[in-house]
Amino acid sequence: MSKFKYASLVLATTLLMGLAFPVGKIGIGYAPPFFLMGIRFVVAGGILAAIAGRNGRPRETRSWLRAATIGMFQSAGVMGCAYYSMRWVSSGESSILISLNPLLVIVLGSLLQRIRYRFSQWAGVAIGFFGILTAFGFRVGFQPGTWIGIGGAFCFAAATLTTKRWGGGFDMKALAGYQMLFGGLLLLLLSMATERPRFDIVPASILALVWLIVFCSIAQFLLWYYLLSHGDAAKTSAFLFLMPLFGVLTSWLLLGERVHASVYAGGALVCLGIYLVNREPAAGGKSMRNMLQWGGGKSSRSAKERIRDGCETVHG
Repeated sequence: MSKFKYASLVLATTLLMGLAFPVGKIGIGYAPPFFLMGIRFVVAGGILAAIAGRNGRPRETRSWLRAATIGMFQSAGVMGCAYYSMRWVSSGESSILISLNPLLVIVLGSLLQRIRYRFSQWAGVAIGFFGILTAFGFRVGFQPGTWIGIGGAFCFAAATLTTKRWGGGFDMKALAGYQMLFGGLLLLLLSMATERPRFDIVPASILALVWLIVFCSIAQFLLWYYLLSHGDAAKTSAFLFLMPLFGVLTSWLLLGERVHASVYAGGALVCLGIYLVNREPAAGGKSMRNMLQWGGGKSSRSAKERIRDGCETVHG
């Protein structure tokens, strides 16, 4: 995949993720959050599963369980926690907490999957998260909604890592469809247990639901899984720092919410963090073994070949 195509798809995906916050805020004015999200994912998942057809359907019990696990984390866990946390915190604070995901991906990837990341990548996610806090004026308090939002970030990190590990065995349309279907059914069960399900049928509610289904679910998840299956999970997740920034900007456009100067300062830090996570190591980053090979003994290889080998590094 070319860098231009990768960047374009990442921007489109994170823009759709950001749009889900103001559109979802409009939607929960006409339906409780678990019920609204449940309808969204069951319909979107059913459409994608139908598009994938019989050939994309999981054939083994293990594959069904994997799709259900991803759906539990991705659709039910992330969005359930994000929208439920808004009972205590603002949508901006909720998006900040969900944006812990890139840092958690690196932490969990290092602990559970023994993935090695460079110092610059660690620094990049820390600076990016600091940029998110700056953008929202550090207005995050510790209350029930805070911990629920952090739980959503852990679900997002778990979904990212499990998708990267298991997603290669699935058709992407089928994986996106079945995980949303499982997650949506779980959200509907939560709604029946904790809410009074209702949906006020008016033009605004229908438009919000259709937008969430078509653009913020079907298109978004297809793009997200495509990116995860064609790139590094940590690098791709680093761009999720753009999600709350797009959420703020689209909230300003759709809901008339003010954009403070801190958003622009935070945006600059976000860009720096993304650059550090995705920056290729310097040409001088040689391994010790290559340095020793350069220092002694004769070699029939050309100097250009030795330089090329010396510049090889291990990417996380």
